Amino acid sequence: MLHGLTGSTQSVAGLAAALEAAGFEVAAPMLPGHGTSAEDLAGRTWDEWVACAEDAYRRLEARCGSVVAVGLSMGGALAASVAAAHGEVVGLAVVNPLVDPPAPAFLDVLEGFLAVGEDFLPGVGSDIADPDMQEVAYDRLPVAALLSMSRGLVALRPRLADVRCPVLILSSRHDHVVPSVSGDVLAEAVSGPVERVWLERSFHVATLDLDRDELERRVVTFASEPGGGWDLP
Repeated sequence: MLHGLTGSTQSVAGLAAALEAAGFEVAAPMLPGHGTSAEDLAGRTWDEWVACAEDAYRRLEARCGSVVAVGLSMGGALAASVAAAHGEVVGLAVVNPLVDPPAPAFLDVLEGFLAVGEDFLPGVGSDIADPDMQEVAYDRLPVAALLSMSRGLVALRPRLADVRCPVLILSSRHDHVVPSVSGDVLAEAVSGPVERVWLERSFHVATLDLDRDELERRVVTFASEPGGGWDLP
C-alpha cells in the first residue's frame, strides 16, 4: 500500500484498515523523505522510493506468498513498478495513478527552476471534495523530487507492458492534480485484464474523499478475487 508524493501513510490508512478487516496483511511504508520535512524530501529520489516499495513487497511476499500491489497517485506508479518486476504479483489496484510520463520540455522547465535556485513549488496535497477531510501533506513540492519522479516515470513507461496481472484503476472525474489520461495510459499499456471504475464525487485524494466507502469496497473485492480461494473471514 503506497502513498503519493508529498503525502503520507495517513492518506491510505483507511483503505489499509479496510483490507486488514477483510483478513489481509498490509504493508504500508512511509516513503523516504515523507513524514519529515519538505527539505528532506528534496534530497530523496525515485530510486529510493522504488527500493522502499520493493522492500515492502519482499517482506510481505515472504510472509504471505500472494501479494496485491496497491497505490495512490505516485504510489500507483510505484505499485505498477513492483507488479512489472514481479510476475507473481496477483493484482494491481491503483487510485488516480500518476504514470503518464511528462514531456521533455517539462523536465527542462524543472531543471531551469533548479538552475536559478527555485527549489520549491506550491504544494499539491489535500485535493479533496469532502470539506471535513484533510490530507497530511507538505505545503511545498520540492522541484528536485518532482524532477526525479518525472524521470522515473519515463523509465517506467516501457515496463508497464510487463504487468500481466489483473488491474483495477479507480479514477476521479474531477482530479485537480493528476489528469485522468494517466489512468488511460496505464490501462492501454498493461498486458493484464483491466477494470476501470469512475469516482463521481471525489477529487485526487479519493482514499479520503466522498467515495471512500465505495473505493474501499471495490479494492477489497478486487484483492479477494485474484487469489482464487483465499480463506478470508
